[in-house]
Amino acid sequence: MQAFPRSTTATRTAVAVPPSLALPVIETAFPRRLHPYWPRLQENTRRWLLEKRLMPVDKVHEYADGLCYTDLMAGYYTGAADEVLQAIADYSAWFFVWDDRHDRDIVHGRAGDWRRLRHRLHAALDSPRHHLHHPDPLVAGFADSVLRLYGFLPRTWNLRFARHFHAVIEAYDREFRNRTEGYVPGVEEYLALRRLTFAHRIWTDLLEPGAGCELPDAVRKHPAYRRAALLSQEFAAWYNDLCSLPKEIAGDEVHNLGISLITHEGLTLEEAVDEMRRRVETCVGEFLAVERDALRLAHDIDDGTVRGRELGTAVRTCVDAMRNWFSSVYWFHHESGRYMVDNWDDRSTPPYVSNEAAGEQ
Repeated sequence: MQAFPRSTTATRTAVAVPPSLALPVIETAFPRRLHPYWPRLQENTRRWLLEKRLMPVDKVHEYADGLCYTDLMAGYYTGAADEVLQAIADYSAWFFVWDDRHDRDIVHGRAGDWRRLRHRLHAALDSPRHHLHHPDPLVAGFADSVLRLYGFLPRTWNLRFARHFHAVIEAYDREFRNRTEGYVPGVEEYLALRRLTFAHRIWTDLLEPGAGCELPDAVRKHPAYRRAALLSQEFAAWYNDLCSLPKEIAGDEVHNLGISLITHEGLTLEEAVDEMRRRVETCVGEFLAVERDALRLAHDIDDGTVRGRELGTAVRTCVDAMRNWFSSVYWFHHESGRYMVDNWDDRSTPPYVSNEAAGEQ
């Protein structure tokens, strides 16, 4: 099955989607969109990765564009101002690099390195300005991206974002311990932890600067808005698990929905894949239903007042981005070199990572 022909990669070639991963509903009901700023976004994020020393120079030149990190964000926050999208894309690229460091610290048994990094990230999140020149590039890069994100909306949004990301850091620590100890969490335990390690609330928080407006609690906590946001994130996390399963089995992983289903529910690999597909497809169907309710909320909020129009427009922009997330995530997993495990020399070692404990050099 051929993917949407206008790939965002430089080669502009169609991408073959394996039948086990193909979702026709995404290809037909979720047209792919891309922010017009994308070409400059890719160039600027590549430059930022080099300036912040987040990846070795050779790996940036060889792999950065093919990893498609900017494609993912440019296909999500399509209504964002250019400078907001750039800050989000740089932060997203940082997040992937952090995820890789976390993985390599586990693989190489660097518990002390991880513990120090965990504490430094907590500190940088609360006072990013004081960590801009930290000797660990991962800490300094995080401080830079967070400080930029903090400049778009009021302090109340910043505090919420920080609270949510503190929880993500602690979830990564729980995953570190689980993987180090070889502990496979049960399905429900895994799903709860996955909502944190995938940073559901973070990507949902970032909808607001993308829309240029902090949403009040009454909107963010409205059942329709909250459910639509959750379903878009659940789809992304579970589809990621589906696509990552071969890589993570090769790497003796314990954190994947499929691995939890096999270990605790007694499913075969084939049955686990079928169950993961069922969950992913259910997310899509439920989103299509609740999306109408979320858009009705936007209509009801737009009561003709200046504030009503502003909020109604912001909610529509956010819901539109939630819809974009489905297609952006889907194609990202078939275009990014991050998931082309069959092309790696070592299926358990991504070629774009550095195995050194960079923060301790």
